[in-house]
Amino acid sequence: MAEMASLWIVRHGESTANVAATAAETSGAELIDLTHRDADVPLSATGEEQARATGRWLAELPAARRPEVAVVSPYLRAVRTAELALDGTGIPASVDERLRDRELGILDGLTAHGVTRRYPEEAQRRTRLGKFYYRPPGGESWTDVALRLRALLGDLRRDHDGGRVLLFGHDALVFLLRYLVEGLTEAELMALTREHVIANCSVTGWHADDSGRLVPDVFNDVTHLHRQGATPTREDEVHAEPV
Repeated sequence: MAEMASLWIVRHGESTANVAATAAETSGAELIDLTHRDADVPLSATGEEQARATGRWLAELPAARRPEVAVVSPYLRAVRTAELALDGTGIPASVDERLRDRELGILDGLTAHGVTRRYPEEAQRRTRLGKFYYRPPGGESWTDVALRLRALLGDLRRDHDGGRVLLFGHDALVFLLRYLVEGLTEAELMALTREHVIANCSVTGWHADDSGRLVPDVFNDVTHLHRQGATPTREDEVHAEPV
């Protein structure tokens, strides 16, 4: 099978919705105070700072390691992160809708408390089915997102055989890329989601080993933000974790 030389994914920088969601969950509110549809949520000032720091990290990578092409989620927070991070690097970018965030359907804009209060039957159904297979009405399950990512990976392997590819996307995509690239089980994937919060502008990556198979390099790494003097999102203060 054709394979890339390396694959990276950067989660978008902190967004205004990230800030609003943290405030709503902390206060016990049922609704997150959102003024944009999910696709149009912008970065916060901190998120823009994080994206620029990611760009400085990219510019400092040796030429033999630097990504050759970037593929970006169409959601504004990812597009803006990519614009700021790729500025001046010369790395060409394209948008692919398969990298969009997981769609939550009727649960969009609700806190965990809000789901329990407004849709108790859905909360019970999610508990019964499990996070991996549960699909909210009008939304996607994790397996739905995995299907579109599996198709994207097939195209990337075909179109960029031996190439170095950088993705800009969302937290669920980071977890699911590990599931797909590393062949994790449902149980292993769900354990990762319980143990880790994917940090804004964190880097996760894989490189091809001597057999040509992608193996993990780094997971959920924000050391570049610290090194570049950027402010990590408070709840996401994590460093590189071995995998």
